[in-house]
Amino acid sequence: MKIDSHVHVTPPDIIANWEKYAEKEPHFSAISHSKVNKFAAAEDVITALNKDGFDKAVIFGFGFRDPGLCRYVNDYVIEKVREFSDKLIGFAVVSPGAAGSSAEIERCYNAGLRGVGELFPVGQGFNLEDKNETDAIARICSRLGIPLMLHANEPVGHDYPGKSDAPLRLLETFVKNYPDLKIIFAHFGGGIFLYETMKEINESFKNVYYDTAAAPFLYDYRIYNAIKALGLCEKILFGSDYPILPLSRYFDALEQSDLTIKEKELILGGNSQKLLMSCNIL
Repeated sequence: MKIDSHVHVTPPDIIANWEKYAEKEPHFSAISHSKVNKFAAAEDVITALNKDGFDKAVIFGFGFRDPGLCRYVNDYVIEKVREFSDKLIGFAVVSPGAAGSSAEIERCYNAGLRGVGELFPVGQGFNLEDKNETDAIARICSRLGIPLMLHANEPVGHDYPGKSDAPLRLLETFVKNYPDLKIIFAHFGGGIFLYETMKEINESFKNVYYDTAAAPFLYDYRIYNAIKALGLCEKILFGSDYPILPLSRYFDALEQSDLTIKEKELILGGNSQKLLMSCNIL
């Protein structure tokens, strides 16, 4: 089974009027004004999956600061997951600093969504090291047994809209604060996976996964060779960041790498399937 674990969807009315919403949402504005940004409705995702031979996708709306907007895009995801239940798995977005975030996660879970994310610590203005700001979302995810996806980016290299200078230490602190929580760090975790060569990081990161979202913008095929050398192939989830990138943009690097057929199958869906099954999602 091939699964795309990182797909953004946007309600059609927000697509049509995104500049209005961007006026009050700085992070959404920065990303939306990017020359590479694109928007997609759920129907576009179905077309992309069929075109590139994928069976399912994990979809979510944009992580706004406004909890009302989060609820609105969650309702859209709920509707589309029900409509395309054979193809789509939904995650919820919340604004962690706002009251009622845990209640919104539970509402979405009861409505059929099975994870939380992608959340943006800097973009949404919450501190991963402050348990007062993270306890509500982390503990409800742990109780429900669902994964939490967090945005992470590399601390070096070129700048781009949405890139932050948050240190990787914040990710480590968050993981150690919630050892039982299943965590997905988007975008290869900003490179923090390299530190799993340290015994204490490898042990504390036992429930951490990394997705490949935006890899063609950042890395060449050797990123997969590094993953293989570190013995982490079973922790990598294919994520396209669609519609910013088509699913097919990832295929060349995977083919150029030293990955075996089995290791490619794990990344392209096997690992996601195992994680989702462990959370009683599939």
